[in-house]
Amino acid sequence: MKTIALRFSNNLAPEDGTIEEHNKLINQFGYAWYGKFGAKVSEKIREEIMSSKDKKVLLIHSGTTNRYWLHIDDISYKTPELKAIPEYYRDIAGTVKTWFKVIRIEAAEKNVMSKCLVTSSGNTLSNVSKHSMSPYFIINYREGDE
Repeated sequence: MKTIALRFSNNLAPEDGTIEEHNKLINQFGYAWYGKFGAKVSEKIREEIMSSKDKKVLLIHSGTTNRYWLHIDDISYKTPELKAIPEYYRDIAGTVKTWFKVIRIEAAEKNVMSKCLVTSSGNTLSNVSKHSMSPYFIINYREGDE
């Protein structure tokens, strides 16, 4: 399955953290919008993810071993309705280039990064991410590999 892996931190988030703040909105509305700052995700990658049976994006919590799957049902380049964006970044929502409509967040398995091959190099995400400051990676996830 082709998708992307995004790095995130809790620098802007309140004490609850990014994941919990998004989960609160998912519980309230059935979805939340997750914003990716920086470079926009390409239309080609957007189409590939959206054509997948299981639409999901991997989140890598920088500086920790926490990894999460965002199960999504839309990717947009336009700022969505503010009510479904966590309050802590509503006022800077206009600077976000890519939005993911998240319907569920789940913790990823501990070895998930070794199951992801970065398409540009063919190396595992676990190796590439150690030596790169890139905020996101295009990956092929090899589900079921041990």
